[in-house]
Amino acid sequence: MTKDELIARLKGYEWTDFECKKARANVPKDAYLTVSAFANTTGGWLLFGVSESDGQLEVTGVDPKAFDRVQNDFLSALRGGQKLNHIISVEPKVFDLDGHRILAFYVPEAPRQHKPIYLNGNLRDTYVRRAASDERVTDAELQRFLRDNSLRPWDSEVVTDFDVTRCFDEETVRWYREQFYRREPEQRHIDNIVDFLREWNFIVEHDGPLRPTRAAILLFGTDHAVRQLLPRPVLDYQRIDTRFENWSSDDRWHDRLVFEENIFKAWRGLVAKYMRLAEHPFSLDPATLRRNDDPPDYISFREAAINLLIHQDYGDHFRKAAIKFFTDRTLFWNPGDAFYTESELLDPSEKEVRNPSIVKAFRRIGMSDQAGSGIRAIFRNWRDLGHVPPEITNDRSRKSFEIALIKQTLITEKQKKFLQTVGVKLSAEEADAFAFAAEHGEVDITDIRGLVNVTASKAKSLADGLVRQQLLEVVSDTRFQLAPAMRARYNHDQSIRTAADVTPEVTPEVTPEVRRMLSALTGEMSRAEIMAAMGLKDEKHFREHYQQSAIHAGLIEMTIPDKPRSKSQKYRLTALGKTLMENQQ
Repeated sequence: MTKDELIARLKGYEWTDFECKKARANVPKDAYLTVSAFANTTGGWLLFGVSESDGQLEVTGVDPKAFDRVQNDFLSALRGGQKLNHIISVEPKVFDLDGHRILAFYVPEAPRQHKPIYLNGNLRDTYVRRAASDERVTDAELQRFLRDNSLRPWDSEVVTDFDVTRCFDEETVRWYREQFYRREPEQRHIDNIVDFLREWNFIVEHDGPLRPTRAAILLFGTDHAVRQLLPRPVLDYQRIDTRFENWSSDDRWHDRLVFEENIFKAWRGLVAKYMRLAEHPFSLDPATLRRNDDPPDYISFREAAINLLIHQDYGDHFRKAAIKFFTDRTLFWNPGDAFYTESELLDPSEKEVRNPSIVKAFRRIGMSDQAGSGIRAIFRNWRDLGHVPPEITNDRSRKSFEIALIKQTLITEKQKKFLQTVGVKLSAEEADAFAFAAEHGEVDITDIRGLVNVTASKAKSLADGLVRQQLLEVVSDTRFQLAPAMRARYNHDQSIRTAADVTPEVTPEVTPEVRRMLSALTGEMSRAEIMAAMGLKDEKHFREHYQQSAIHAGLIEMTIPDKPRSKSQKYRLTALGKTLMENQQ
């Protein structure tokens, strides 16, 4: 973090990866809670010498007489191995602001095998970072950490209370065996179920008798055996015939199927459901489930669904995986976070997985052909359809993972017209990145990789080219925002509509979130003021689901549009927004 980046953050408020402590003369006790929380989630900056007053951050500085002692006490505790169960390596940075000295420490995310990071030798003193606060984990959350740091994968563990001659679904094993030998005709054919599964270590000797592994039951077990091992569904499928933004969790689904059988039966049942929802009719070979006439989004659906089935935390008996089909998007939600960042998931490399036995079973029949290729295939197919990139939410604190396939056009007619006015010739990849930045205000390296399916270095080179053409400006090494002149022009184009345009036929569709924001907005208010008035703390959630939606609908506008990141930036209702609110009264 540079001094300029620090100043920019101090003008805002505490974020998920940014925490401030007064620490005038001593290390505050709750600083170690933040260290645990950062280490157990995605890391973050901890500052000493900054206090909070009335929701505003104020630089007060560390007492010069106590400066060295505060720094040394904190570093000694992190490196001593007694305060925390693992050594946390941080490097201090010192900043001088307004005549005060601030200590800044970047706490990195701990390796998975070291998590959970806890205090004072007490596992229950484990914390995670949620929004801008440090929260003690629940017992269920603690068990998720412990499963994921085990040296032996959960799915390869032997279960002793199953009879290998009675716990397997013969039809599933027969189906799997046919797929396997069709793909690997040179392999030795084994007809006996037990012998076949033993060949691939789904059945192993355990203190004499043959016993199945957890993966064996989950993949090939009878319905009864699966429910005995997994007291919750493998998958919850829901079809909801409305747009996502108009739906509430209190609303009922229009079609639902809860899969409580083995994973392969769940997959085949899910494909049958998908066939009825596909945009274009197509057929599948009933024996192999190979595509004969693919619908446009089949690759994205296939890879996202398989990702959900093979990577979920099956040791979590309280949460179930879910696929929700809305009219404008499909959500694939999993209990269990990914072990890698979104950027790393887009890299074509072998990756450590939660359920290696389950993953290998899918690969043997060609349903997960290349290691590390699934996420990239989803992004590539979705991009080929002209949609905005899939959204990945890898929640380290709640240990969950979601992929959202959103049916939204990447480059709209408005954006196409805007691209024609910028005065420079752009390649297709540059146009995609610039259009995304124009609509969202900013773009980062991972966004660009998802947009155009390139390496990180190529994405950086592409962004640098847009900076040289004065279309973007640098925010950090990995993040870029629309250049002020471009932002002013784009916002001007969006604000053409006036109150006269508001008729029953063109009134914009307003989500409950946006409507709530409009009701809270009085006069000109900063983002922090609006969030405070609404009782919200998650800045990212507010920006994506409230602020940007309202701006895109032409209902609010910036008071300083040519400087979107100005510390004096505020928001107000547009004429369209005012008319809409007046019509509600």
